[in-house]
Amino acid sequence: MEKGITRSHEVETSNTITIKGILSLLMQSIDERVGRSVISLGMGDPSAYSCFHTTPVAQEAVVDALQCDKFNGYSPTVGLPQTRRAVAEFLSRDLPYKLSADDVFITCGCTQSIDVAVAMLAHPGANILLPRPGFPIYELSASFRHLEVRHFDLLPEKGWEVDLNAVEALADENTVALVIINPGNPCGNVYSYQHLKRIAETAEKLKILVIADEVYGHLAFGHNPFIPMGVFGSIVPVLTLGSLSKRWIVPGWRLGWFVISDPVGTFRKPKTVERIKKYFDLLGGPATFIQAALPRIIEETDEEFFKKTIRTLKQASDICYDKIREISCITCPHKPEGSMAVMLNLELLEDICDDSDFCFKLAKEESVIVLPGTAVGLKNWIRVTFAADPALLEEALERVKIFCQRHASRALGA
Repeated sequence: MEKGITRSHEVETSNTITIKGILSLLMQSIDERVGRSVISLGMGDPSAYSCFHTTPVAQEAVVDALQCDKFNGYSPTVGLPQTRRAVAEFLSRDLPYKLSADDVFITCGCTQSIDVAVAMLAHPGANILLPRPGFPIYELSASFRHLEVRHFDLLPEKGWEVDLNAVEALADENTVALVIINPGNPCGNVYSYQHLKRIAETAEKLKILVIADEVYGHLAFGHNPFIPMGVFGSIVPVLTLGSLSKRWIVPGWRLGWFVISDPVGTFRKPKTVERIKKYFDLLGGPATFIQAALPRIIEETDEEFFKKTIRTLKQASDICYDKIREISCITCPHKPEGSMAVMLNLELLEDICDDSDFCFKLAKEESVIVLPGTAVGLKNWIRVTFAADPALLEEALERVKIFCQRHASRALGA
């Protein structure tokens, strides 16, 4: 019965269920009789841990915007003008050209930005190229839009770089866009300038857009600095998706952006922009007072706040990488250099049939939650979110180690 349940979970995960959905099922499988506190390394919400908290400036800006009594009404559907301008100026700091407020559309988190991008590009017979592993919201949104999905692999032996040969083989005259996620979720990679340029040149050759998911923008702590894909906007049009959530540790505030990074104007045509504006008339954006607070949040956040977050993530990633090396049936092909998660390869034990089975048994026996790789496109891998208090992270991974040792012993005993 238990294996049957696990199998059905796997089928659901690979087709329709979201990360939140599979994590909810894992939580339901916790056996309270074990008597241990639950440690979740499954959700990318750093605000759940005491070592991650937003800057006081952000909180003060929101309180002031709420209390001034000027932002209780509707905002323009594309976002407040001052909010759009602040995002344009913020992103332009890292670009060789200047974005305007008209290039920016404010969304309810990056999830809504993803849906807008997919909706704008979908048409009968079209297809989109998505990374594997990747973020399953793209597949879910594409399925609602009847947009065909084609997956290209990320290469773990090359630091999860895009398999550009596969991209060229997959694309045809009906391909509308290529999605990249940098810094990488779920892989923890950060792409080099050279690799991003090759991605841009490949997309230009194929005459397709690049959708750059940069929700983890600037959260880089390894060899490669974060380079926004918009740097290459003169080579290929880029739709830049981002949000306040990860860098400022406020995922629940649901403030994101959809940005046309296209200095040549290939994509930014009057009819296209008008279509985007009309589509935003259907949507409800973030709360007006959150939007109103954004310019001050961006302008007044001290650089030390960001540096502290990076130091904490670096420490957590080191702990994760070192602890994983102690576990015989799990390997980490590429040490994380950014974002908040890492992909780990499973060597299956005799009484564990796949990654979903591993995660459900781990939750039941050790009260530790990790995400099965099937949920992000890679069977028999797991995704671990390391944005957690160091002590809890060490304890969780020690439980994983004990779990693996116990099941290895059972296999030998059999």
